[in-house]
Amino acid sequence: MNADFTEEEIAFQHEVREFMETEFPSDIRHKVDNNIRLSKEDIVQWQKILNKQGWMAPNWPVEYGGTGWTHTQKHIFSQEMGRIGAPDPVAFGVKMVAPVILAYGTEEQKQRFLPDILESNAWWCQGYSEPNSGSDLASLKTSAVKEGNEYVVNGTKTWNTLGQYADWIFCLVRTDNTVKKQEGISFLLIDMKSSGITVNPIILIDGSPEVNEVVFEEVRVPVENLIGEEDKGWTYAKVLLTHERTNIARVPYSKRRLDELKTIASATDNGNGGMLIDEPAFSKKIAELKIELL
Repeated sequence: MNADFTEEEIAFQHEVREFMETEFPSDIRHKVDNNIRLSKEDIVQWQKILNKQGWMAPNWPVEYGGTGWTHTQKHIFSQEMGRIGAPDPVAFGVKMVAPVILAYGTEEQKQRFLPDILESNAWWCQGYSEPNSGSDLASLKTSAVKEGNEYVVNGTKTWNTLGQYADWIFCLVRTDNTVKKQEGISFLLIDMKSSGITVNPIILIDGSPEVNEVVFEEVRVPVENLIGEEDKGWTYAKVLLTHERTNIARVPYSKRRLDELKTIASATDNGNGGMLIDEPAFSKKIAELKIELL
């Protein structure tokens, strides 16, 4: 335990650690410990356990299901999740689209979408990147033309992570071609069961279809699924990306991997009668990595 924490924070750390040890399912833990890919069912099962405990969305406002934790409590929770290897909730719903809905959505949109995200009843994916666009996100060509009380969407998104599981996709679409490219983009929420959507898996080097291409052909989306104002989606996209980028580091999980690496090195012959862990160059690199993760 960390002696720099207050007594209340240490008690909270004990509470979280005990919960992780007793409630994190043993079959899922076995998969994590043995680097076996988790299924959708595994992830949803764990998320529902977290939600039952009230710990699914630490960064949400309390009135919508957040925890009301301090920054230190959130840090402790994250560290304990990483220590045992419990997966973070899938970011696309709880950590990416939810903050945008909370900040810019109508009250009706909040009541419609947030409970299903919190309860893992709806799986979300991201529709940002497009073929031939590289890192220039604002060059997107997927169009949304307003016809009465609907938008008609045509185009293609790519590198869509876990889209094969998704019930909903949040998309950046072009609603105005006559203005500066960043100013003609809107933020739409699209039901993945809509007619005209095709999901094509992209097989990675390990044989898994973790990413996908999503094709939209004359897909009709109700106007009430627009977040905020039309043509202001670039603003909302940047807000979402701040939440996405701060989730990428996964420092607690990197610490766990570093400990695993040290265990392997302790049992690996260095070819000179010793163990890899005792090699000065190896030890130096491990020390550097530990400093980076502090």
